[in-house]
Amino acid sequence: MRVVLADGGDERAAAAARYLDREGLAVPLLLDDPAGSCSPAVTAQAEASPWSERIDLADPLHVAALMTAAGEADACVGGANRPSADVVRAALFCIGPAPGVETISSSFLLVLPDGTAITYGDCGVVPEPDPQQLASIAMATAATHEELAGEAARVAMLSYSTKGSAGGSRVERVRSATEIVREQMPLLAVDGEMQFDAAWDQQVAAAKAPGSPVAGRANVFVFPDLDSGNIAYKITERLGGARAYGPLLQGTARVIHDLSRGCGADDIATVAVIAACQAGRARD
Repeated sequence: MRVVLADGGDERAAAAARYLDREGLAVPLLLDDPAGSCSPAVTAQAEASPWSERIDLADPLHVAALMTAAGEADACVGGANRPSADVVRAALFCIGPAPGVETISSSFLLVLPDGTAITYGDCGVVPEPDPQQLASIAMATAATHEELAGEAARVAMLSYSTKGSAGGSRVERVRSATEIVREQMPLLAVDGEMQFDAAWDQQVAAAKAPGSPVAGRANVFVFPDLDSGNIAYKITERLGGARAYGPLLQGTARVIHDLSRGCGADDIATVAVIAACQAGRARD
């Protein structure tokens, strides 16, 4: 799979490209000259976009996304030195949502020190999701976890309340989102509203949410807003010692993923491998 790395002028991306090429994990396309990569297909893709007036062919993120949309690359990874908002705009303007998708969101795959994989959503895109958006985030994040971790998702819809222990409009939003997920994906293990300790710890789960199919064993955690999701992944990474990969964008027509500005070359390489695997599965 051909993965275009939009941060071609960054040594971390260059090192990641060398590693990917040496190990045969993907075919890296290191974008360091946006103007030189504007083929007729890329230009045509830009002109055909409903956001054409906002596309900048001098912006490497835009050109990398257009290359992916035009089929000159199978996936795109960028943002090592740019805010997440720039990557999201490139995804929206140049690639767009997949058919039937209304909410583009993101998730982080986190690998804990003991090797356990968990997934957080949304940590990078939707600031204050309404119930339908929160449900979409939950379903997309569950799918991402199952694809990348190779295990069934068990989704905890997080809140400051567990199963009615508190009230308020924010709790009701999580409850409503949980019901939407259950209606649309009846076979998915999902429960909420739930505090993190009840979702993670089996002893707490037995006291706070007995009989829950998720409590005490969740592997997908859906946060009620962008503040809590973004803060939580950084705490898990920095204090918990987890490896964090993402933000992985969800709901786009072609694979495009963001990077944390604190990433290293190995993080870029891993996200590129994730992107390549997802693009390959989508093609199959």
